[in-house]
Formats: sequence, C-alpha cells, structure tokens
Amino acid sequence: MPQHYDRQSRSGASGSPSVVGKRPVVEVYSATARRFHWIVVALLAVQFPIGLAMVYRGSKLNIWDGLTNNLYSSHKLIGMIVLLVVVLRLGYRLVHGAPAEEPTLEAWHRIASALNHWGLYVLLILVPVLGWLGVSYYPALDVFGVLKIPGLVAANQKTAEVVFQYHGLAAFLLLALAGVHVGAALYHFLIRKDNVLARMIPRLMR
Repeated sequence: MPQHYDRQSRSGASGSPSVVGKRPVVEVYSATARRFHWIVVALLAVQFPIGLAMVYRGSKLNIWDGLTNNLYSSHKLIGMIVLLVVVLRLGYRLVHGAPAEEPTLEAWHRIASALNHWGLYVLLILVPVLGWLGVSYYPALDVFGVLKIPGLVAANQKTAEVVFQYHGLAAFLLLALAGVHVGAALYHFLIRKDNVLARMIPRLMR
C-alpha cells in the first residue's frame, strides 16, 4: 500500500507525523514498490552496455569468441529477469495500487507523468518479448551452455532479423523514455523543488 508522508512533520513543533498544518500530505511508494523500481534500474544499467558491446563485437567486428558468446548469454538472461521483475511489479501495482500524485502538480504534469510511466511499462515488456521472439526464430536459445530458453515459435532466420531490428528500435525508445523520466525527476527536485522524486526516495522529502 502507498505510504503517507506529512511534509511538515520534520519541522513541526511536536515532531509528530500528525502535524499537518497547511501543507498537503505526500504519498510515497511502498518499500516493495521501490525495490522493484531500483532492481529494474540496476538491471537496465547493465543490460544496455552489454547489448551494445555484443552487437559491436558480433555484427560489426564479426568476432565470435567466448567473450561475445558470454555477452549474448548475459543479455538473454538479464532480459528474461527484467521481464519477470516487470510482470511482478505490474501485478503488485494492480493489487496494491500506486500513491497519489504529488499534490502540487498541475494537470498537464499529471498527464505527462502517466503517459511516461505507462510508456515505460509497455516498452519494459515489449523489448524483452521481442528479444525472446528473436532468439526463438533464429534460434539461439542457449544461455551459457547451461540453460535453454523455451522457444516461442518455429525457426525462421529471415523473420528473426526483422524482429531483432524492432527489438533494437524499441530498446532505444525505452532508453529515450527513461532519459525523459530521469530528466523530469531532476527537474522537479532541482527546479520546481517539489516532492515528486521523494515519492521514490523518501529521505529527499522537503
């Protein structure tokens, strides 16, 4: 469940969270929701460099050695983990809900925030699913010679090439939306000086 945070409670005379005064109560994401968020952030911070490195070595330099194979295996494994975590995160959100928007936000801020959030969710599912389809069509389902990803479709390398192109485009779109997301959070924290970012990092509450 979303947690409530009184912005005036830190400086109130009694030091009690019940001191509300004129400032609105800000709801923050639950500890579980925050864990899901930062796990995905950490996974993507590793996944994008791995993806770029493996494509550069394999497709550009045509180097197919143990390192390249390990990069591809890592990329596939992390992609499946991202998909699992995002599905769990969405399930958690559907069951427990999300905190109310920061009370001082204008209508257009709320709309832009919703579009960005749901766009990220769509792409966080679409990108790994396209990757899964691609390796199924290719097929290249082996992971480190130990695991094998279940295939979704029959082998078809021509279709695999098309799917991988869409996978790459969707990945760069995800990166762009994530950049907008981070930029907006910093804008709210550094310029508007509101508590949008504090909903995900409560210790930054003003």
